[in-house]
Order: sequence, then structure tokens, then C-alpha cells
Amino acid sequence: MQIKVKDTNQIVITFSKDIDKFDIQRIIEYIRYLEATIKNKAKQSDIDKLADEVNAAWWDKNNKRLTK
Repeated sequence: MQIKVKDTNQIVITFSKDIDKFDIQRIIEYIRYLEATIKNKAKQSDIDKLADEVNAAWWDKNNKRLTK
């Protein structure tokens, strides 16, 4: 594996072709998450509360369909 800094805005990472593409995709998704949240000022407790609310709303909407 090689890591090169191209300029002040880019880092190039070269992997061996033997690495599973699924694993590379997971790494890329995590890096995208880091980029998206780099300037986020939200507290983890607020994020957890929002996630709980979304999950509860989803379950309320889909409960009957899934528990026949």
C-alpha cells in the first residue's frame, strides 16, 4: 500500500489488487462519512437521540407489515 500527498487537497492511496473490493468499498464509505462530518458540531448524544427517533418512526410505520 502506498499513500501519497498530491497537493494540499488530495491524498492518493494505492492498494494491492488482492484486497477484496467489498472491503475497499467499506473503507471508502467510512472516509466519505469523515468528510461529510468533519465540520459537524453536533454532540453524539444528539445524534443518538435523532437515530432513536428515526428508528422508532420507521418501526411504527413498518411494524404491521413485518410482524404478520
